[in-house]
This record gives sequence, C-alpha cells and structure tokens, in this order.
Amino acid sequence: MQKLATKVFIGTSIAFGVIGILMVIVVPPDTPDGTWPSILFLKLLQACIFIILPSFALSVAGKYLDGK
Repeated sequence: MQKLATKVFIGTSIAFGVIGILMVIVVPPDTPDGTWPSILFLKLLQACIFIILPSFALSVAGKYLDGK
C-alpha cells in the first residue's frame, strides 16, 4: 500500500508541475480569469492537489504504521 501511494504521489506531483508550467506558458497574463484555458488549468491543478494530499498521507502513515 505504501509503495502504491508513493508512486501515485510522485506521478501526481509531476503532473502538478507540468500543468502549472503549461498554465504559465499558455495563459497570457492579461487574460481574464473566466476564460476556458484558465478555468481548465485551475480545475486540473485542484484535481492534482486532491490526489496528492491523500496519497502523501497514506504514504507517511504506511511508513510509520508498518513498523508497529
């Protein structure tokens, strides 16, 4: 379980970085927040966060609970 959670955490962290870089490159700074690229990238970043946090918690919990 810990290895799977760690792999999910690593993969999602990489996806978060790639999506963040794409958001900086693709969406111009003078674009209003309501345009589709801005909304799409923000939703993808939020989805990554909602995957990163539980997988990190599972990975850490698995590390400490495995020894007990």
